[in-house]
Amino acid sequence: MNTEEDSRLHMATAEAHAPAQGVPSPCPMHGLAHRARLAARTLAQSSSSERDKALWAAASALRESATTILEANARDLEASTANAAFRDRLTLTPERVEAMARGLENIADLPDPVGQILEEWSRPNGLRIRKVATPVGVIGVIYESRPNVGADAAGLCIKSGNAILLRGGSESLHSARAIHAAMQTGLRNAGLPEDAVLIAPDSDRRHVADMLTASGLVDLIIPRGGRSLVERVQREARVPVLAHAEGLCHTYVHAAADHAMARRIVLNAKMRRVGICGATETLLVDAAIASVLLPQIVADLAEHGCTFKADAAAREIMPDLPAATEKDFATEWLDAVLNVAVVDGVDEALDHIARFGSSHTEAIVTADEAVAVRFMNGVTSAVVMWNASTQFCDGGEFGFGAEIGIATGRFHARGPVGVEQLTTFRYEVIGNGQVRP
Repeated sequence: MNTEEDSRLHMATAEAHAPAQGVPSPCPMHGLAHRARLAARTLAQSSSSERDKALWAAASALRESATTILEANARDLEASTANAAFRDRLTLTPERVEAMARGLENIADLPDPVGQILEEWSRPNGLRIRKVATPVGVIGVIYESRPNVGADAAGLCIKSGNAILLRGGSESLHSARAIHAAMQTGLRNAGLPEDAVLIAPDSDRRHVADMLTASGLVDLIIPRGGRSLVERVQREARVPVLAHAEGLCHTYVHAAADHAMARRIVLNAKMRRVGICGATETLLVDAAIASVLLPQIVADLAEHGCTFKADAAAREIMPDLPAATEKDFATEWLDAVLNVAVVDGVDEALDHIARFGSSHTEAIVTADEAVAVRFMNGVTSAVVMWNASTQFCDGGEFGFGAEIGIATGRFHARGPVGVEQLTTFRYEVIGNGQVRP
């Protein structure tokens, strides 16, 4: 990063610590949240074309700043001592910077969710009532190693009329700052307030606690990280939380599966990118075909560097596989490690998923439609696939442009969270002089 860029970042840090005019700021993050709240008012009243212009401008700024972003990422990578899967999540390349830019353009091309009339009806007294989509307000996103999260999350928030307060992990600090600068350039070029996208000034851990207690300033917290982060946010937050648990995703290969299809899907579901939350962590193979198909699948994945943890039934077929423990089946590896279990039919597969799953994404491979429907109705996960890789659980793949996270709760939003899920609603009641008797 050049001297001018360093200077700009130091100035941004100083500004972040300064309280908003006329408002006492007990801590840096609350000061930033107040600024974001003021910006959110303007953003909520902006036109769709203004917000789209900001996204296109931010995409251009990302491309123009690619060298600066990659230099910042190199500093983060140089300081990292993490394993290969973690470093892959942290690493930016010219292709990944371009993907971030295209993602913003894809978001800009989506229909505007703000102001959409969701429902409309009339009452016998002549009152007209309509339910209208509105921005949430200020959204706080706490994320860890993946620097592209900042661009995706900011883009989705701009499109949906929300301000965003970002707190990236210390391991991606330089990358996150460089990306944040590009997002603010887009806002500035579109004539929208730069404070609609703000970022923590440094990697101080207290910023997380301050965001979680910013009741009245932050309207929604979205954590993007491992189990310990999500559990802490859910435990300490004094504002609403939209979160997902671990990505303990399963792929069940049913007895009626096409073998070539199953091998292709499982290889992709596990090994395409082992460090994402949609990667399959446990393979369930039907006992009726396991003796033939399991050795083939294991050979496919082993050729790509995968290792295995197998239950007793799987080890009867392949005795050389390491034995799995219950803890293994409850582990999100985020690495080239796959749990393997042989199950006797769809009910046993559903029982295994109910016991060890995290309600993220499950898949079944089968040519039997009745079995597929039974499986899809039997899981409680936010996303279920039929004859497709679990790695398709992604906002971009769903046509959302990007995602701000995967929600596994039962209320408001489930699965990839895009612009529609980042809106709430109000009721508008239109009368012509009615009074209530």
